[in-house]
Amino acid sequence: MQPQSFYRAVADDFSAVDEIIKKQLTSRVPLVSKIGDYITSAGGKRLRPLLVLLCGKALGREGDDLRLLAATIEFLHTATLLHDDVVDMSGMRRGRSTANALWGNAPSVLVGDFLYSRSFEMMVELGSMPVMQILSKATRVIAEGEVLQLSRVRDASTTEEVYMDVIRGKTAMLFEASTHSAAALAQASDEQREALRTFGDHLGVAFQLVDDLLDYKGDSETLGKNVGDDLAEGKPTLPLIYTMREGTAEQAALVRQAIQKGGLEDLEQIRIAVEASGALDYTAQMARDYVARAIACLEVLPASEYRDALVELSEFAVARTH
Repeated sequence: MQPQSFYRAVADDFSAVDEIIKKQLTSRVPLVSKIGDYITSAGGKRLRPLLVLLCGKALGREGDDLRLLAATIEFLHTATLLHDDVVDMSGMRRGRSTANALWGNAPSVLVGDFLYSRSFEMMVELGSMPVMQILSKATRVIAEGEVLQLSRVRDASTTEEVYMDVIRGKTAMLFEASTHSAAALAQASDEQREALRTFGDHLGVAFQLVDDLLDYKGDSETLGKNVGDDLAEGKPTLPLIYTMREGTAEQAALVRQAIQKGGLEDLEQIRIAVEASGALDYTAQMARDYVARAIACLEVLPASEYRDALVELSEFAVARTH
């Protein structure tokens, strides 16, 4: 667990969510439990369930339902990770081997399906139709975002607008669903629900922008994943799109060719080109702008340690190095 105060504000609830996750991972099929436990114990930040807890408590909601919702969100997120790693053929996540690298693609996909199914059982247990509407829509939008990204692999003509559609679907949507569903569960006012929905969207966009930035600034040991993974797969992320649009003809051609062929042969040259073109500064500034807009949305909440923690969490999202 990380020591930031935004975790400390809900420490007891966070521990309770961990217990719910362990309990809900139980299956009569040992391999399901084994893979599920492996990926949920990987030491991720668990920002999405944290958002549920902080938003709910900022609105005065307490109790088991809020914790169950937080665990449900984490199951949805974990399911997407299992599926993403298979689609992307990733071998490393959070500093260790992916489930598909250890057990193969088929078990990973099927355990992802198990986690999706379990999350919907947990939604039913919550008994909130507004929450179910939010989360069922989110699972669809996330899938659409992943398919949209897949359709643009090795497509050097991808625009910034399409890129934003991709990240709003594949990443920001679950942040949005976390904050929006917490507001719905707390039976917040329409104004508060919309503000927290927007807060989650803006924070999720900023989080993914930083992820894509770190793909060219970080190192594998710090990031806990393979640096240059997106480039290797031919994914046109914002730093690359900006370099092709605003860089020199030579920089644009280098990036365009790298996207079209995939692989990491030109990674160091690409890093130099992306830095020189100003793409990293552009991406970082956009992330900061989205976080500022996200924080402004929190003005609808009453002053509390939980609102303060949401502000700090937002600032952390753009200051992080992994």
